[in-house]
Amino acid sequence: MSVKEQLTELRKRIDDIDGRLIPLFKERMDISLQMAGVKVKDNMPIQDASREQEVVNRAVSMAGEELRSETSLLMRSIIALSRERQRAKIFHSEMPLLPPAREPIRQNIVCAYQGVPGAWSEQALMKLFPDASRTQVEFFEDVFLAVKEKRANYGVVAIENSQTGAIGETYDLLRKYGCFIVGRTWIDIRQCLLAPHGLTISDVREVLSHPEGFRQCSRFLRGRAWDLTACRNTAVAAETASRSNSGRTAAIGSRRAAELNDLDILAPDIMDSDGNRTSFVVIASEPEYDEQSDLISITFSTEHRAGALCETLMAFMAQGINMQRIESRPAAAGQYRFFIELAGNVLDHDTISALKQAAAACEYFEVIGCYRNS
Repeated sequence: MSVKEQLTELRKRIDDIDGRLIPLFKERMDISLQMAGVKVKDNMPIQDASREQEVVNRAVSMAGEELRSETSLLMRSIIALSRERQRAKIFHSEMPLLPPAREPIRQNIVCAYQGVPGAWSEQALMKLFPDASRTQVEFFEDVFLAVKEKRANYGVVAIENSQTGAIGETYDLLRKYGCFIVGRTWIDIRQCLLAPHGLTISDVREVLSHPEGFRQCSRFLRGRAWDLTACRNTAVAAETASRSNSGRTAAIGSRRAAELNDLDILAPDIMDSDGNRTSFVVIASEPEYDEQSDLISITFSTEHRAGALCETLMAFMAQGINMQRIESRPAAAGQYRFFIELAGNVLDHDTISALKQAAAACEYFEVIGCYRNS
């Protein structure tokens, strides 16, 4: 028998096993729904840890030591799916995942950003809203306040750098102020060493920048006996360096910051990576989404037990929804809140189903945006 013939025969046997396995799986899931009804009547919890362990142990003993790990994983996955089905039945809700979408604002847009002219966030704003009136504020939190208090229609804040990772403060503020993500874009970050006219690299003794700027240029800074002074953002650093009379102060910032503050570029493109990019999100007080939206952001917390996060994510795996990133943020001692970005649209039936199944597995669950990646 040829290799092709052997594979064909083995695949037929697998198909036969699947033909017997799926009806049994369906029968098991149907019984799980019946159990949900019994638990509701007696006000019983969905999860019974000792019973679940008993089921896993019995299956492992039947499969034998060679397949101990695989059998345990299989049974815990089946149990988790059963638990999800029970939760979906007990906690089924018709409440929308997001409030109704408002129409995007097209005219007389006021947009807030953190920093001063020349900041990377200003450059992201100019890309997203080239005709908007720009409102500069001092801190990230001030952007959220301006949007929440309706002093600005939108806010633009950094959320992730391709080199240094997530910007945790933005995630925390999204949850704190209940704002929605309504857009996202990426900006190429080309950091430069800037200094007043006449200053050379050998004259520099102090460098100003945002902490992210220092991290993005760590290789350039390594081994140089310079004092590194943190500023609110790179544009503020450039502005401060331009006013310095010390004859020793430089800044890390953009070419635009150099132009606006009449600074020389002592060293261009000093980032550790040529692919250094930062992602900026647009925040608003109400959601904006339509059929063309292709990203969803959610935040949630789970029970503090083994497998709780896996059960939440299983809902997306089952529907073939791609999770593009996940971040965790401390919520309290030993407790964490998760932020996930998914490829999808809240108007899609299968996506809605997956989100509701995930929500049923969580202690807290919220969709914080459905939007387009610009």
